[in-house]
Amino acid sequence: MTTQNPPDVDSRKIREILRERKKEVAAALKTCAHCALCADSCFLYRCRDTDPKFMPSHKVINSIGTIYKKKGKVTRSELEEIREIVWQRCVLCTRCYCPLGIDIPSLIALARRICRSQGVVHEFE
Repeated sequence: MTTQNPPDVDSRKIREILRERKKEVAAALKTCAHCALCADSCFLYRCRDTDPKFMPSHKVINSIGTIYKKKGKVTRSELEEIREIVWQRCVLCTRCYCPLGIDIPSLIALARRICRSQGVVHEFE
């Protein structure tokens, strides 16, 4: 039985998706003051003993922020780590609130879209 290797990441497609919202992503990453005020609006953060991995700002910076900073040149394993962040650590309930006006749910949804474009999707157990 042969095992298939996963397809290569299409960085061009990722850059196309990023280009649509480049200004929004750049502004959000520049604006985030790492104040952690968004954390209390996330029920997952509160229910997980205030584990920093569940802070909305952490999720944005380590998902779409990683993709943006690497200009879409991410590996499949990096996308799989991002999948963990955007589907396992976020239910996209839209309750997260940033006092500086960053649209956190929109950015998480963008990271999900990029993952889906590469066949990296939520796995149901």
